[in-house]
Amino acid sequence: MSADTDPEFVSERPGFGNELRLAFAFLTRIPVRLPAHVGELPLAAGARAFPFAGLPVALAGAIVYAIAWTIGIPPTLAGLLAVATMAWTSGALHEDGLADFADAGGGRTRERRLEIMRDSRIGTFGVLALVVAIGLRAGALSYLADPFDVVLALAAAACASRACMVYAMHVLPPARTDGLSHAAGRPDRARMFDTLAIGAAFLLLAGPTTAIFGALFAAAGTYACIRRAQNRLGGQTGDVLGAVQQTAEIAILLAALVAQSL
Repeated sequence: MSADTDPEFVSERPGFGNELRLAFAFLTRIPVRLPAHVGELPLAAGARAFPFAGLPVALAGAIVYAIAWTIGIPPTLAGLLAVATMAWTSGALHEDGLADFADAGGGRTRERRLEIMRDSRIGTFGVLALVVAIGLRAGALSYLADPFDVVLALAAAACASRACMVYAMHVLPPARTDGLSHAAGRPDRARMFDTLAIGAAFLLLAGPTTAIFGALFAAAGTYACIRRAQNRLGGQTGDVLGAVQQTAEIAILLAALVAQSL
């Protein structure tokens, strides 16, 4: 059975406005009123709008960075404030996923790893993953320094990294037969390619050099997360998708630094 006809794959086309509502309602703290028929759709039906859900997150971070930079706050602290703002705007959804996915590395069996990921407590691996992720993101912004460069890099990173989540949803089956990932469904091939094209368009906002390096770095990071999830969990969960987003976002911000140095 092909991916397009597999009943696991979501083929509903609710209209792009409704896709935006689904994506914003789930991936951000922005209050969105979902019509009843839209609220009953699986999250994968809104997959094409995932990159657009990154836009207000990026803009919130960029605005805070620009204000901090303008009033004389050092770039490193401005970067930390921007990252904190982005985490608040998204409800720290992806940071939580990264921490849980990292903590799962301490489990000896697949079942134990999945159990750890459902535990609301955070362990040593999770704390270390968050410290590294926040440090890399804030550090990258501080080295970009100029607010105009920061807003372009953040928009490219936040939006394209959420397209990587859709790719992971498509290629990996849910690791559980219940839970968020299973209920979300899997975007079909056409929706996945549409989303990657949208993500690539956002990457180009930061310039062709950043787009090239960003695509390569994000692809490598996404592949690494997918391989680890496949080998350690047998599929993806919501936490895996959060780890994919964080990894890809960091990769794109680092790519912006590489492009700036050329």
